[in-house]
Amino acid sequence: MSPGSRCSPNWTSPSIAVPRTGASHSRRKVDLSSTSASLLARSAPTLSDIGLSNKMQMDIDGLINKALGAFLVCGPTGSGKSTTLYAALDDINQPGINVITVEDPVEYRIPDVFQVEIHPRAGLTFATALRGILRADPDVIMVGEIRDPETASIALEAALTGHFVLSSLHTNDPPTALTRLMDIGVEPHLASAAVTAVLSQRLVRRVCAECREPIEASEGELSKLGFTEQQIARGVSMHRPRGCDSCNDGYRGRVGVFQFMVVDDEIARLTTRQVSRDALKAAAVAAGMGTLWEDGLDKVARGLTTIDELHRALG
Repeated sequence: MSPGSRCSPNWTSPSIAVPRTGASHSRRKVDLSSTSASLLARSAPTLSDIGLSNKMQMDIDGLINKALGAFLVCGPTGSGKSTTLYAALDDINQPGINVITVEDPVEYRIPDVFQVEIHPRAGLTFATALRGILRADPDVIMVGEIRDPETASIALEAALTGHFVLSSLHTNDPPTALTRLMDIGVEPHLASAAVTAVLSQRLVRRVCAECREPIEASEGELSKLGFTEQQIARGVSMHRPRGCDSCNDGYRGRVGVFQFMVVDDEIARLTTRQVSRDALKAAAVAAGMGTLWEDGLDKVARGLTTIDELHRALG
């Protein structure tokens, strides 16, 4: 179905100009007067840019191209959740797919995507925007953050009725994302049926490739840090920062460290039963979920960051 064949929201606000039926993507507008021009000038990242492992990227690629379900990204403030959502949208955004976002604020301008920036003082909240947007029957909806039970319920119900939903939650790990949804009032059966996967993340600084210094470490030392036998056999490229004209302090840029959980039948069953976060975590680990530390070690082994930086970011 072409984007122009979908109906448009039958509502207006001071913040958005909603396209009417038959309008092309090029006519979709959003009031970005409160958004920094420098932010909008940046190119949206891709999934390849943010540091996902090959397997994790393949898993997420397969997930986000489905017709329905909810993909959640979680982590503390400043962990790069919005960047990951934009990277996923970059992968999804193809001709013929109707994508609408609700954001606070809009951080990147995405071609051919109708982006709404919320204005709570004017009555345009995540929940009110979502209600209107659903009348347009979009294929994909990105909600910047789930903060309240009303937004959560509307978003997850949409994920069960023919829409793919992406959003973020302020929680520390994937199992806690499910318990957090129930804590704010989402029915357990809705959370278990709608959420298809959760990605947790942190940001670590990239060690400068121009001045980094190699560190020699024995197999025993590498093993104590948590490197697997396979990683040690392949070779671990550990470095320390030094500092140069390009970076000043030995680090340049940042890269994500991730933990990915697929909500399989067992995790969905446990969520419906409202089990503890620890029980959900045990089921996720049994199904193959790794840890942030393990993903960080992979980036240390590849010379992208340092052990000291992992300790700083992950504790």
